[in-house]
Amino acid sequence: MNKSVITNTLALILTLAGHFLSQPILFSIGLFALSGAVTNWLAIHMLFEKVPGLYGSGVIPARFEDFKLGIRQLMMEQFFTKENIDRFLSDDKGGATGIDLAPVIKKVDLNPAFDGLVEVIENSSFGGMLAMVGGSEALQPMREPFIEKMKISVVEITQTDDFHQNLRESLEGDTNIAHMQEKVSDIIEQRLNELTPQLVKEIIQTMIRKHLGWLVVWGGVFGGIIGFIAAITGTM
Repeated sequence: MNKSVITNTLALILTLAGHFLSQPILFSIGLFALSGAVTNWLAIHMLFEKVPGLYGSGVIPARFEDFKLGIRQLMMEQFFTKENIDRFLSDDKGGATGIDLAPVIKKVDLNPAFDGLVEVIENSSFGGMLAMVGGSEALQPMREPFIEKMKISVVEITQTDDFHQNLRESLEGDTNIAHMQEKVSDIIEQRLNELTPQLVKEIIQTMIRKHLGWLVVWGGVFGGIIGFIAAITGTM
């Protein structure tokens, strides 16, 4: 059940009960509790909705662009800094040494590499001998074994410590890190541009509505305490 509705309803019941039962203390407690709860409820409502005549209401939708800029700055200045990217690349568990290139290599088309090898042989001193045994067509049965062996060899090379070290040193250069930051910034910017003021409002409401509801509850509680103190002070 909505905590705000329950708090306001209880405060209203106390106020009405105190009025109709001619109980000044009960009336004061209820009235102060109602004023505290309603004030806090209105303040929370004004964060998300524009209330006519109340300056500053609807601040979250109204400052939508500022929220987007703030999110982008938070991501770039706190998470994707040069130091954090450099630390990630240097981390053996998540950086360059943790990259498995085997799936990529297996999808690479190495037919041009074989064609280049055949061309080199044809243009070399072995070209004449190759022509005598059928030319480049005589090498075609070697195509698939060559490609398979090349992929295995390349995968083995990418799994060596020397390759990982060279890759890491290359990726850790300031120019590469700056380029990575630009790409990350572009991705974040693109995703943020897909957001609308209504969507941002719903996201923030979902995250904090549960906790903001307690502001109404405590507003009613402290309002009731103040009302009790005011009532007994006035009757003494």
